[in-house]
Amino acid sequence: MQDVNAESQIPTRTPAGPTAMSRLAVPAGILAAVAGAFAYVGTVDPNQPGHYPACPLYQVTGIYCPGCGGLRSAHSFVHGDFLAALQDNALAVVGYLGFAVLWTVWVVRAARGRPLRFEPGPVHLWTLGTLLLVFTVVRNLPFGGWLHP
Repeated sequence: MQDVNAESQIPTRTPAGPTAMSRLAVPAGILAAVAGAFAYVGTVDPNQPGHYPACPLYQVTGIYCPGCGGLRSAHSFVHGDFLAALQDNALAVVGYLGFAVLWTVWVVRAARGRPLRFEPGPVHLWTLGTLLLVFTVVRNLPFGGWLHP
C-alpha cells in the first residue's frame, strides 16, 4: 500500500502488518512439534523396556516424581484409552487438556491479529507449584496408590 506525501509528491510505504499466515506460523510450528512427539510416543510403546530412560529419581529413591508415568499416559491418550491415561498420570492428562485450551486461545487470538497475553502472576505460579507438590506427596503415600503409574 502506498501513500503520497503531500509536500514532496514522493510515494512512501505504509507498513502493512503481518499477514494471518505469518501470525499463525509459530502456533502451527508448536502444534507440529507436539503432534510429532505424541505420534512418536504413540508408536514407540513406553511399556516395552529399552525405548526410554527410566526416571532417575524413581531408580535411586523409589519415589514417584510428578512426571512418572507421563509417557505411558501419553501413549494411552494417543490410543484413546483415557482411563488408562488418567491412571498412569492424571496430572499429565490435565496438562494435555490445558495445553489444548491454551493453544486454541492462542490460535484464535493470532488469527484476529491480537497477541496472546499469558502472564501468570505469583498466585498462579504458587498454586501450580503447590498442586505439583501435593500430587507428588499424595502419590507416594500408602493411600495414594491409585495415583501410582
